Amino acid sequence: MKAPPAPSLAFARNVQLRHLRCFVAIAQERHLARAAERLALSQPAISKTLVELETLAGTRLVERSSAGRRGVQGLTPTGEQLLGHALRVLEAIDASAEAIAPAAGERLERLRIGALPSVAPALLPQALARLRSHWPALQIVVKSAANAVLLDELRAGELDLVAGRMSDPRLMTGLSFELLYTEPLVFVARSGHPLAQRAAAVQAVLAHPLVVYAEGTIPRHNTESFFGARGLALPPNALQTLDLMVARALVAASDAVWVTPLGAVRADLQAGALVRLRIDTPGTEEPVGLLLRSEARSSAACTTMVGLLREAARQSQPRPGRKPV
Repeated sequence: MKAPPAPSLAFARNVQLRHLRCFVAIAQERHLARAAERLALSQPAISKTLVELETLAGTRLVERSSAGRRGVQGLTPTGEQLLGHALRVLEAIDASAEAIAPAAGERLERLRIGALPSVAPALLPQALARLRSHWPALQIVVKSAANAVLLDELRAGELDLVAGRMSDPRLMTGLSFELLYTEPLVFVARSGHPLAQRAAAVQAVLAHPLVVYAEGTIPRHNTESFFGARGLALPPNALQTLDLMVARALVAASDAVWVTPLGAVRADLQAGALVRLRIDTPGTEEPVGLLLRSEARSSAACTTMVGLLREAARQSQPRPGRKPV
């Protein structure tokens, strides 16, 4: 009697593009109904295709949300591995279709960039302006969000490049990180603020309204750790936001103090729009860098942008012998 094929061989023989397209859509949308809408299918059809794929794989690939079977909490470790391979297969198929397409219409090139709100002001404007001069017809999409959201979308193939921070090992699966620089937290306020003319104690800051980053972000974690190491706690009425425009405008118009990574306000400090309070913040430095999918082939535009971001990072840092902002 002939032995059945090994599971890996059975998977290779029977998996189809519809399985991979369904799986990638689910990974990117994190919701079965939205994935079905994206692929113009019914939700039962999406669910059935996912079950077929998991049967072929011999294991679960998707963790369902506790809120209901439509929601997706995340991918299993095996699902994470399959996602990287599925993306490469679909990218190769798409590249093949473009290669044999009639040359009548020029293909629109697109670059999707993710950036932390605290990182974008220091790195992106100069790099984007120079990228446009190199690639005038390039469609550029920039998304600003929390680090975890950006890394999820990078791993799912929805972003090509992220300017962000290292994360826990689970979120770094399939990603590479290139360090650009490290930056500390700083306390900033308006010019003329009561604490701006002298060295200020951390306790004195608590007498003023605080502006901090949202819960779950690295700057917020470092802010809480900084206060906690000094036996202090953030006041419950501290304003929480990732919107730099809101934080900047509030601080400029009031006696509020903003606790933020230096890169987010470097230009404001250099222009004199805000001032840095004389509060030392040792131990709050965090690495900022570029994140890419490890196995993905970068486009020429993405490679160019990486080089421009490296140059922008070098220029944003204090030169030797120059006093930092």
